[in-house]
Amino acid sequence: MAQQGRKHITPYWRTLKSDGEINPKYPGGIEAIREKLEAEGHTVIQKGKRFLVADFEKKTIVPKLK
Repeated sequence: MAQQGRKHITPYWRTLKSDGEINPKYPGGIEAIREKLEAEGHTVIQKGKRFLVADFEKKTIVPKLK
């Protein structure tokens, strides 16, 4: 099986700071990350100088620890 042994890896643009803020240090900066997230159906809002994913709590996946 080709998939055997592979782990699921979350794309960097889907990882957010704990409050739902986009990390501006990722490749391409805020605009590139915003584009990717909006293309996936997420809403990005601006609060002051910060950019956040709206309702990120509802879409957060918490990995199960073994």
